[in-house]
Amino acid sequence: MPLYSYRAATREGGIKEGYVEAPNQKAAVQMVRQMGVIPIRVKEPALRKGLAASVRRKKKVDLLTFTTELNALLGAGLPLDRSLQIIADISEHKEARELAEDILSAIREGSSFSEALMRHPQVFPRVYVSMVRAGEAGGVLDTVLDKILEFLESTRQLKESLYSALIYPVLLTITGIASIVVLLTYVIPKFSRVFEDIGQGMPLPTQILLAVSQFFSNYWWIIAGLFLLTLFAFRRYISTDEGRRKWDEMKLRLMGEVLIKLETARFARTLGALLKGGVPLLQALYNVKEVVSNTVIASRLDEVIRGVKEGEGLARPLERLGIFPPLAISMLKVGEETGSLDGMLLKVADTYERELKTALKRFISIIEPALILLMGLLVGFIVISILLAIFSINEIPF
Repeated sequence: MPLYSYRAATREGGIKEGYVEAPNQKAAVQMVRQMGVIPIRVKEPALRKGLAASVRRKKKVDLLTFTTELNALLGAGLPLDRSLQIIADISEHKEARELAEDILSAIREGSSFSEALMRHPQVFPRVYVSMVRAGEAGGVLDTVLDKILEFLESTRQLKESLYSALIYPVLLTITGIASIVVLLTYVIPKFSRVFEDIGQGMPLPTQILLAVSQFFSNYWWIIAGLFLLTLFAFRRYISTDEGRRKWDEMKLRLMGEVLIKLETARFARTLGALLKGGVPLLQALYNVKEVVSNTVIASRLDEVIRGVKEGEGLARPLERLGIFPPLAISMLKVGEETGSLDGMLLKVADTYERELKTALKRFISIIEPALILLMGLLVGFIVISILLAIFSINEIPF
C-alpha cells in the first residue's frame, strides 16, 4: 500500500508528525484521526533534499548486519534508544551510522520505531516495517526481530544459490561473444590482407566470413548504437505497466517451472514470516503482493485477498488461481485445518526453495550445452573458413 506522511495537532496543542500506510489518501486521513489527533496535512511524502542525496548511499547499508546487531542488543535487555546509539557508535561505515542516528532522532521526536523505519524505504522493505509494527503493538519486538533475522537469512541464501547457479552461463556467454568479436574485428582483417597480396580467390565460406568481418570493422559503431538503442527502448517498454506484464508473461512461458517455484517460495516465506511476526492475514497479503516480482502473479493475488475478506480462508482462493503447485495448496489446507498456517507456510517455503535449486540446476544443465554448442558452431565456422583458405593456397600456380 502507498506510504503517506502526516502532520497533525494533538489535543494539548502540540504537533505530531509521522507516516502511515493506507490504500488511498482518504483512508490515511481516517487512520490519523483514529490516533486521537487532528490531521493538518496528509500526503505522499516527497524525498527531502538531504535524504534524496543520501538515498544511494543508504542502499549500501547491510540490512542483515543492522538487524543482527539490534537484535543482540535488545536481547541483552538494553532499551531501543540505547541500542540504536550503540549501533551508531560502533558502526564502521558512515552510511550505517547516519541511518542509526536518523532513526534514533525520529524516535526522540516522538515517532514510533516502525514510523522511523518508514522514513527509509530504500533500506527497509515494507515487509520488515510491517513485522516491526506488529512487534511494537504486541510488546514483543525482540521476538519479532528473531523472525525477521530468519527471514532475511533465508532470503539471502536463496539469492546466493541463484547467483552461483547463473554465474557460469553468464561468464560463458560473455567470453564467447568477446572471442568472436575479437576474431571478426582484429584477427580476420589481418588474415584477409595475405590473400589480397597473393591475389588468390577464396572459398565461399571464407568470402562470407570476410564480408561479415569487414561489415563489423566498418560499421561497428552502427551495430553498437543499434544495440544501445534497442536496449534503451526495451527498458523503457518494460517500465510501462503493459510492457512489464507482457515481459513477465513471456518469462512464465519460457521458464515456467523455475519461476513458479521461485514465486511460491517467496510468497510462502514472506507470508509465513509476517504471520509469525503477528501481522494480520489481510495486511500480510497486501505486503506480500508487493514482494512478488512477477506482475502476472501479483495482479491475481487481488482475487486471493477478496476471497480472504469473504471468509474463504487462504488455500481455496489460491487453488482457484491455478498458479501455485498442488502440493503447496494441499499443505496450506492442512495448515488451516490444524491452525498452524504460519508454520505450514514456512514448510512450503523450505520445500520449494529446495525444489527451486533442483529445477534451476536442471534448467542450467540444458542451457550450458546449448551455449557451448552455439559458440562451438560459430567458432568452428570461423576456423574452418580460415583452414579452407589456407588449403587453397596449394592450388596457386608457381
